[in-house]
Amino acid sequence: MKQIRVLIVDDSAFMRKLIKEFLSEDPRIKVIDSARNGQEAIDKTLKLKPDVVTMDVEMPILNGIEAARTIMENCPVPIIMLSSTTKVGAENTILAMEAGAIDFIAKPSGAISLDLHKVRNSLVEKVITSSKANIATKVARAPYHHENKIQKSVSKTEHKNKLVLIGTSTGGPRALQQVITKLPLDLDAPVVVVQHMPAGFTRSLADRLNSLSNVAVKEAEDHELLQKGYVYIAPGGFHVRLYEKMGRLYVSLHKDDPVGGHRPAVNVLFRSASKLKDYQKVAVIMTGMGSDGTEGIIDLKEAGSTVVIAEAEESCIVYGMPKAAVLSKKVDEVVHLESIGSAIQNHL
Repeated sequence: MKQIRVLIVDDSAFMRKLIKEFLSEDPRIKVIDSARNGQEAIDKTLKLKPDVVTMDVEMPILNGIEAARTIMENCPVPIIMLSSTTKVGAENTILAMEAGAIDFIAKPSGAISLDLHKVRNSLVEKVITSSKANIATKVARAPYHHENKIQKSVSKTEHKNKLVLIGTSTGGPRALQQVITKLPLDLDAPVVVVQHMPAGFTRSLADRLNSLSNVAVKEAEDHELLQKGYVYIAPGGFHVRLYEKMGRLYVSLHKDDPVGGHRPAVNVLFRSASKLKDYQKVAVIMTGMGSDGTEGIIDLKEAGSTVVIAEAEESCIVYGMPKAAVLSKKVDEVVHLESIGSAIQNHL
């Protein structure tokens, strides 16, 4: 069995030691070296060609964002950011993922987390998952876009209110940027997004997308009225459900147990949307581990008036959630990431 070769990057000797101990406990992982700053990280990545890099965000000489950007341009490798849960830490994590990092772990208590053991299992799992990620996607051009086979059946429902639902996980922040920045200001529907992320990070994601997009992007609030041309991101740590009141659409937030290990969960959003009778829905499943969203898609299709789009394997960082959706035989279109924004508009 070939071990996953990992380079650990952190300016704290204590954190480097702790991360190495945790990763080395798993026989599938081999820590090959460590680096103390972003410049060392670049040099050692070019020289050692690790399978995965764990990268601290805030470091001297060169920070994790710049290091991630340089590594992804010159020697692409899956990078997992380790970040503090402060507002600045969350903002920097979003920027690092924009620069090419594919996932992140929130340190439980700041830059030097004595309680890092709380995220040990998550760290090991993300290293193993990331080693299989498709990181060549950023250079892929749109190779195809399945023709819209369902235009005729959809046209009957043109009088209905419209709603766009998006679910994504690993690799999602970058994928969402590709899709949401292409939506027009006069979009004829509200968009509700579930991105698997812990509390604190979804706000920074929403703020970043808002600064780059024509449409307004914000974190969803409890009992908020949904408006066309707005994108609502489910807050980390809360499930989101949609409901109608006097012919208008609202979102509610819930602290129920995680579903399939996730809160927010895509299935929870999709299932709630399946109960909305007077809406034409476009449901999109993009890059991510596992199968969250598939059961919700089945409910949406059974309820009718739903077009389901899955991201094509070629453009996915992790082809898990879209694959599960495709295997359900309920997907109407398989679309390369670059074309998802226009596919959404076609169906509206």
